[in-house]
Parts: sequence; structure tokens; C-alpha cells
Amino acid sequence: PAPNLRLRLRSLIVIPARLASTRLSRKMLLSETGKPLIQHTYEAALQASRAEGVCVATDAEEIVATIGQFGGTAQMTSEACASGTDRVAEVARSRPEIDLFVNVQGDEPELAGASIDKVIDLLEQHPEAPMATLATPIRDRVALDDPACVKVVCDTSGRAIYFSRAAIPHARQWNPELLAAEPPVYWQHLGIYAYRRDFLLQMAELRPTPLESLESLEQLRVLEHGHTILVGRVDQATRGIDTEDDYRGFVARQRNG
Repeated sequence: PAPNLRLRLRSLIVIPARLASTRLSRKMLLSETGKPLIQHTYEAALQASRAEGVCVATDAEEIVATIGQFGGTAQMTSEACASGTDRVAEVARSRPEIDLFVNVQGDEPELAGASIDKVIDLLEQHPEAPMATLATPIRDRVALDDPACVKVVCDTSGRAIYFSRAAIPHARQWNPELLAAEPPVYWQHLGIYAYRRDFLLQMAELRPTPLESLESLEQLRVLEHGHTILVGRVDQATRGIDTEDDYRGFVARQRNG
């Protein structure tokens, strides 16, 4: 159908949140700003206009209680969930009326509502695709060479060909101008996903794959099993909170903002 006639799908934002984070202890509940980190992320997700609501999926009673204190919605999920995707899938099993689920990381308190709307829009516009995510141009050589900055390469239709911790595509002859090229040559993958409900439940059953294990990137499981991931463009990366320095920077921006 033409874009203006396309079916509006019912969508729900799910924020998987664990209390046991390895690099920054109990980061979801850090509250030097006056609010716990998970509340900042929840309120950022509420800025999206296309979703019906926001739900935190957690295995910690303490997080459920925290969400309740500010009037948010949370669902307890199994301690056996191996990943955030498994937590989102557990919520999806109990919400058959929802068409699309958007997985927003709990440590993304500065995510724009428009970014969430964009991944929902991608799946509404492309009924053949089961999953969508976002990427932003890389303009910095340090980021390009940083294994923690995940890169993605797409085909001409905006479908992911490969995700890697390596600098891909690899230029046979390096030229700094490649970082300034338009359209961009290098793309950083952002950790936000939208899935159709049936595919999300199927994905939770897919076996781990060799490339996924090698790079430690769950999204490679989807590609290795032959499925499509659509990639939308946003022009700025948000800053996730992984370390104490990240959190200190976030607190400073909150105080100055």
C-alpha cells in the first residue's frame, strides 16, 4: 500500500533492565541527578509519539518497586533470561494484542523519542522486514577503530549486510577524507531494535551462531539465520551509560541542561 494508506501497527516500548551490571554496579538505580537512571530512560521513551506505552522488563523486585514509585509500568521476567531480547520476548508472550515491540536499552537516558518513532515507522513502511534498528555516521577515527563502537554495513535498500567490532568497510588505501564523505562510508550501530511480535518470539528460539559468538554481537544471529534487519539513519549518537565516567558526564549534562 501507499505510505499514507499503510496500516498503523500497535507498538510497545520495552526496556530490559538488570540490576547486576558488570562494569557499573547497580547502574539502573544510580540517582545522583535526583532520579534513578532507569526513570530517566523511561521518561525519554515516553517522548515517542507512535508507541502505546512503555514497560520495564526486569528480574529485580527492587527495580519493579522503583518504577512503581514514579507511576511507571514494570513486568517481572525470569532470571533465566540470557539477554535483553529474551526479556522483551517474555513480555511479548503476555501481550498478544501488540504488533511491534521496541527494545530500548535501560542505560540510554538521552535517547530521542523521534529515534523510537523512526524504527516503528521503518517496519510500518516495509511489511516484508521483521526487524529494524538505527545507525549514525562515524566521523572520528578513534571511534572507527574502537571495538566497543559497533559498525554496520548496509546494502542499497538500507538492509544490514554485516555488523562488526572491526572497522568495516576496510579501505585498501586509507584517506582521512573518507570520514567526511557524504553519503557516509562508516556507520555506528545504535542499540535500539523494533521487532514484529511473531519474529521476536521466533528469534528467542534461534540457536546462537558462530559469528555471533566470535564478535559477541547478538544481532549477527538474525543475519546468520538469513533474516533481514532494516537500518534507519539518525544524525547523532546518544551516549549510553556503561562506565562511571559515562554516568558522571550524564549527571553534569543534567545539571547544566
